[in-house]
Amino acid sequence: MIEAMTPPQGSLSIERRCALAGVSRATYYRHWHAAAPRTEETALRDVLQRLAVTHRHYGYRRLTELVRRDGWAVNHKRVLRLMRTDNLLCLRRRAFVPATTDSRHRWRVVPNLARGLEVTGLDQLWVADITYVRLLEEFAFLAIVLDAFSRRVLGWALESHLHASLALAALQMALAARRPRPGTLIHHSDRGVQYACAEYTAHLAEHGIQPSMSRVGSPYDNAKAESFMKTLKQEEVDGRAYRDADQARCSIGSFIEQVYNRQRLHSALAYLSPAEFEATRHPKASGATTAYGPDLQPAAAHGGVLVTALGEPV
Repeated sequence: MIEAMTPPQGSLSIERRCALAGVSRATYYRHWHAAAPRTEETALRDVLQRLAVTHRHYGYRRLTELVRRDGWAVNHKRVLRLMRTDNLLCLRRRAFVPATTDSRHRWRVVPNLARGLEVTGLDQLWVADITYVRLLEEFAFLAIVLDAFSRRVLGWALESHLHASLALAALQMALAARRPRPGTLIHHSDRGVQYACAEYTAHLAEHGIQPSMSRVGSPYDNAKAESFMKTLKQEEVDGRAYRDADQARCSIGSFIEQVYNRQRLHSALAYLSPAEFEATRHPKASGATTAYGPDLQPAAAHGGVLVTALGEPV
């Protein structure tokens, strides 16, 4: 094993090299055992530092997976030890969260159909939510629709208001990207007025989608959407100073499609990105139009109308 891990020196064997150097093989092996582990650990720390700088919000488990993808045989305990030694632990920041849900309204609240539901494929359960985004002088609000099976963000919209049209724009983008068969999909959200109002529920009914709503004061019912919002805040929004809604829309859209959907490793998906996971489970689905990529552009950029890359209405 030692000979296999020793850099070759032409056609000379270890025995011949020791004879030329005037040292015994035992001396050579003692030196190798002392120096080789240090050399290997230095190289590993260099790889780990570069990955930690690139993915500054990744914890030790995700970084372990990235290191393994680079060909290193390491476990998460060793990675954690080296991260602590080099002060590479990921950034965490608790942000102020203003209210985005108003459940005090006259609209009908539907039962929770997602609780206990076992999702086995794409387009069986979509989850939707709204969060705030801090700008320099005001707040903006982001609505998303996410596939609960693959964790892929299918639709999103960002505006400076909390009207129903915000949530509706995200839903329309998701429908244009996926086009689910009527009667096969459940749409789950909180009890906010944006999701309970007549305009939104009529749009769900028009496409044969069954609505579902969380219990009062229970964020766990919509945990997958809440998890995405936490990731978005930690890895994109926190520490950024968006000039206005247009800049926030551009940056967040790029993060959703290029980073979250295509690059970010998800522990719940066996450390695959949503796009990779869909490709392994549903090869045809992975090539479908995405929420914000070369095929679709955000509706807000075109007066609320979703358009293709050629500028044609969907």
